[in-house]
Amino acid sequence: MAIAKSFVFFFLSHLAFFMNLAESKCQNSFHCGHLGFLEFPLSNEPECGLFLVNCTSAIPTIQFGPGGPWYIILQKLSTNKFTVEDGFLHNHLRDRDAICLASGNRSVPYSPFSSFAISPALTIFSCRNFLDPDDRAKVKDYFKNYRNHTCFDSTFYYRDQDNNVPTDIPEKCSVIQMPVKYAPEPGDLFPKLSPEFDVEWDIYRDCLSCHRRGRKCVASNDQIRCEGKSRKTVIIASSIAGSADIEGGSLFFGIPIFSYAELEEATNNFDSSGELGDGGFGTVYYGKLSDGREVAIKRLYEHNYRRVEQFMNEIKILTCLRHPNLVSLYGCTSRRSRELLLVYEYIPNGTVADHLHGERSKEAPLAWPIRMSIAIETANALAYLHKKDIIHRDVKTNNILLDSNFCVKVADFGLSRLFPNDVTHISTAPQGTPGYVDPEYHQCYQLTDKSDVYSFGVVLIELISSMPAVDITRHRHEINLANLALNRIQRCAFDELIDSSLGYDSNGEVTRMTTSVAELAFRCLQLEKDLRPSMEEVLDTLKDIQAGKDCNFEKIKGANSNFNMPRKIPPSFY
Repeated sequence: MAIAKSFVFFFLSHLAFFMNLAESKCQNSFHCGHLGFLEFPLSNEPECGLFLVNCTSAIPTIQFGPGGPWYIILQKLSTNKFTVEDGFLHNHLRDRDAICLASGNRSVPYSPFSSFAISPALTIFSCRNFLDPDDRAKVKDYFKNYRNHTCFDSTFYYRDQDNNVPTDIPEKCSVIQMPVKYAPEPGDLFPKLSPEFDVEWDIYRDCLSCHRRGRKCVASNDQIRCEGKSRKTVIIASSIAGSADIEGGSLFFGIPIFSYAELEEATNNFDSSGELGDGGFGTVYYGKLSDGREVAIKRLYEHNYRRVEQFMNEIKILTCLRHPNLVSLYGCTSRRSRELLLVYEYIPNGTVADHLHGERSKEAPLAWPIRMSIAIETANALAYLHKKDIIHRDVKTNNILLDSNFCVKVADFGLSRLFPNDVTHISTAPQGTPGYVDPEYHQCYQLTDKSDVYSFGVVLIELISSMPAVDITRHRHEINLANLALNRIQRCAFDELIDSSLGYDSNGEVTRMTTSVAELAFRCLQLEKDLRPSMEEVLDTLKDIQAGKDCNFEKIKGANSNFNMPRKIPPSFY
């Protein structure tokens, strides 16, 4: 009988897999004219791959992102390298129109899922023609050994052969890459440039992993995530068909066990209109239990070994914590349930991210006193975790919830780890959210409590600037808010960082506090973890700032030699 039940369970589980394959119109490969067969990330269906290829005309074209330019595909060099032609560049080079230079790096494709390299390419420095004669003289002196081409309000500097990018170019000059001919003649700029070039792409590993699981990689809320259910079914070993909703009784790690059917009813069959958020591991839904309690139910994307491990980890972490600024766990389904579900208290006022630069920010931006309280309460929660030898590992404004009184509830402990007392760090593969992850963590895969401090430093900058942690519309060196902030603070250009609507220019107390918070964030964002304060020190400093006490900061200008600017984060983590 047990064998028969196991067979039924096996058959039903795989039936969903085969039905999903039958329903999907996304193909592993497709034929495209003279290019032959193409495969992921390329697709001829908009909803399938990452890059859209149009094969209906005699000469195929490719678009690397929705709304982006179309390139003519001249030749397929390899599975991830084409020779293409930029029609925009072709037209404007023919007319010697410098708009193609003023458009910056337009010829370099862009996608949130991939990095790109074009070849052959020429590095050009675009510098504004300043009204200040001294500034103009400095720029001319810096590029005295370069050729130049002036048009509009800019001058473009270049060399015939040297393609290296100096690291200390003048502040108001930017770097652009333009495709050139394979053997350009020395001299005039325009004859060097070419609308035809080779473009090579490298898909980020998170998207590759997403694709291998049969799901779609999408970009939203400043991060990359997987969308949709997996087309691959992984079965947890079980000797019976169906689901078991009891884990050794009615309690699991001391919390109630909910049946899947009960939570399905509470969420109206997981109605998409009740979605509260969507993260890297699961979707959160609003629900109402039969006893009238409002809850937030996290539905993990998959039921495999890794998700069970994260499911168990979050339960173990939360059941040993009691703090007013941490979200409470009400219960869960059995780990043998048909789906893994976690039931939390419902926090009605959204996330800090939404109030700072999301939809709620348009209604009523958070006043500075509320932001200061958010900083203190979040620091209080993190300091408590660190005292309990727990590292959160995913500190970000999307994981800081606000109740109806704007009090903080830190959430999402799926990545958190207990920190053994007898070690100095935890070695682990990089995880977390782009824009918040400790750069030192990426280099050595070593996790410490100072990794949370770095992430919290980004949160502090968001609170004073109202800017998101990652913004691809900013200058490429400032896509990460941490890089932007370090630059402004080192130059004491606080007015270019702090949100003026907070009263920075009009209220002396706001000016004092926001500047002090910026200085504290500067300390948190140091590349070397030993230069960062502890979370307890951060909390004490914030309380002193709020109380108007002297924080005894070293003056930033005088202390620059004690700090290092973080090295550039690799593009895969943007």
